[in-house]
Amino acid sequence: MKIVNVILSGGVGSRLWPLSRKSNPKQFLKLFAGKSLFELTAERNASLVDEIMVVGNAEHIDWSKELLNSLDLPKAYVVESQPRNTAAAIAFAALALDPEDVMIVTPSDHLIENKDEYDAAIAKAIELAKKDFVVTFGVVPTKPETGYGYIEYSKEDVISFREKPNQETAQDFIDKGNFLWNSGMFCFKAGVLLDELKAYQPNVYATSFEAWSHAKDGELDNELSASIPSISIDYAVMERSNKIKVVPARFRWNDLGSFESLYDYLKADGHPVDKQGNMVIGSSVFSAFVGLSNTIVVVTTDALLMLQKEHAQDVKKVYNQLEKYKSVLR
Repeated sequence: MKIVNVILSGGVGSRLWPLSRKSNPKQFLKLFAGKSLFELTAERNASLVDEIMVVGNAEHIDWSKELLNSLDLPKAYVVESQPRNTAAAIAFAALALDPEDVMIVTPSDHLIENKDEYDAAIAKAIELAKKDFVVTFGVVPTKPETGYGYIEYSKEDVISFREKPNQETAQDFIDKGNFLWNSGMFCFKAGVLLDELKAYQPNVYATSFEAWSHAKDGELDNELSASIPSISIDYAVMERSNKIKVVPARFRWNDLGSFESLYDYLKADGHPVDKQGNMVIGSSVFSAFVGLSNTIVVVTTDALLMLQKEHAQDVKKVYNQLEKYKSVLR
């Protein structure tokens, strides 16, 4: 049995456009003291695992290999020909491992601080996974965040999973005190995950197994991949399995999924903000805001984005339009 950190690195980070692009997604942006979220993820887990496995797309896998080159750990790569969501991505990783291997599944684009608390949460999750439980990590919330899903819990037991709430509902969750942010991190044995997937989403299991059976050096066939239903691991397994446990975690966590969360991080890190809460990202040109508050201006060489911080989730609509028309800016 070995402990493997499976890093999911197939996303684009469309809510951080125009900083994040298909050619340079948010997990590779070197915004954190000269390092990327991808690098920080691998480094954070390196002392806890026996191997690192990256599941990513063909366009970025060489980038992943380069960034992991300095880590003195065995590494493996699963190359997706097209994205089929997290259920398939995790299934590929599980199929590449022995059934008794314990997988610590982490997105590549989350910012996590307080390593001691993180290590303690991972150790607890591994302990539960060895007992054949399927473990999710729930972060103790610090505010009524509407951009995250929530987990209702009692000790280690999951009562329910909740979709991203509105402000009133999020505040109600906080007031009740038994809700956690759904971090999108998981821990389980490879064989247990595959058994649960086979039980609850047999078609996803069968088509993923078929695609993996014909993979060459970890690279998946495009035609076979296209037949796999696109569904998240949350819907496929986590919300249906009777083996679920949750580890309440107190490490500082941010999925940096929007400019609102990036704004909060940069502000705490000393990035300039005027008296009305306005911020410029990507330019040192003198900027003045008149009659505006909580406005974020994002500057790149070929795009300019201006938004109210509270509407940060809507940036994805801009990206979707660019994607629809196959714009070079996406």
